[in-house]
This record gives sequence, C-alpha cells and structure tokens, in this order.
Amino acid sequence: MSHITLVRHGQANTGARDEVSYDRLSPLGHQQAQWLGDHLRTTQATYSRVYCGTLRRHWETADGMGFSASCTEDKRLNEMEYFSLSEAMEAQHGLAIPTEREGFATHIPQVFSAWAEGRIEAPYESWTDFSSRVHAALREIAAGHGPALIITSGGVIGMMMRHCLDLDAKATAHIVLGIMNSSLHRFYQMDGRLYPDLYNAVPHLDAPERHYARTHL
Repeated sequence: MSHITLVRHGQANTGARDEVSYDRLSPLGHQQAQWLGDHLRTTQATYSRVYCGTLRRHWETADGMGFSASCTEDKRLNEMEYFSLSEAMEAQHGLAIPTEREGFATHIPQVFSAWAEGRIEAPYESWTDFSSRVHAALREIAAGHGPALIITSGGVIGMMMRHCLDLDAKATAHIVLGIMNSSLHRFYQMDGRLYPDLYNAVPHLDAPERHYARTHL
C-alpha cells in the first residue's frame, strides 16, 4: 500500500496577530525541524517524493529537516488564512480575537462553524474551496509512485482528517487544536480512499529533556 506522511511546520511566531508576521519559525520551531529531520535519518525513513506549501514557515521547516533541496512546491498545501477569518468574524459578528493562546480553544471552533455554514460574508476563501483544494492535492500526491513526505500546516492536516472520518466543522476544529508543531501524520491509500494510520506523532520529542518542545501554537 502506498502512503503519504504529512508534517506540520515547526512552531511559528506565536506572538503574531496577522498572517505576514506569523509566517516564520521561532527559534524553537527551527530546533523542532532539525530534530525531526535527524530522527527520520536515524530511523532510515525513506521518501521518494517531498512536497511543501509555498509559505515561509513550510520552507524553513523543510530546510531545517534537510529536505529543501528536493522539495516540490504546491500552493494547494498552504494553510487557511485564519487571521483574515478572525478579523471578519470580529467585524461581522463581534467575536473578539483572543489575546492569549488559551482563548483559541473556544475561538477556533466558533470560526470554523461560521465559516463552514457560510455565516462569514465574502471570506477570502470559502470553506468548500479550502476543503476541495486540500483534498485534490493530497489525493493527487497519494496517487503517485512511492511514499511521499508533505510539509504543510495544521488546518490542511485537519481537513484531511475530516475527509477520512467525515467530521463536521466543530470536530475538525478540535482535531486542528490538538496538532503539535513538527508532528507526523500518515495516511494509507486503499481502494482509492485514504485512511489515517498515524496522527500527531512526535517521536523526535520523546526524550524527557525535549518534552518542553511539544507545542501546539
């Protein structure tokens, strides 16, 4: 059976409140990427193809892992613009954007539900369009020859889980909230369908002295 392995990028700029400022790895994010790349080489994990989105944090993660030279760029693997959606929710529905990380635990499900139900007027991208481009990209990559490694973002991984498990928007948001930086997610293809085989694995952070690096935001 062929399989694809998705990697969420390393920790980005957690203090950002806009898309541009967020799109770069923190010092810890660079370290997470390096540790993951070292782990894959130590365990002799092999991938005949490597892909990533076009965002800076994707490429910095690929570079830290040691895969940037062999990486194929695909903008369909880019994250949703969460800050843009949040600003629209605040302007249209009065939902304040959290100022602390813990606030996103309730904020993200609310935004996802409104987005999926069409209650955000004129979003930069519709829920359906985001879902369709993610599914099309990953289905196309999975149909290729040999195992593939894909460096992307949490929303893309969550949307793939939604397709596999028929999740609603709120459940998809909860999946996204649980995804750790630099985590591994593997999907096998059988009978033309992708099935989740591994979710949120961080073996490169298993050592006690690295537990501090298990970050979600």
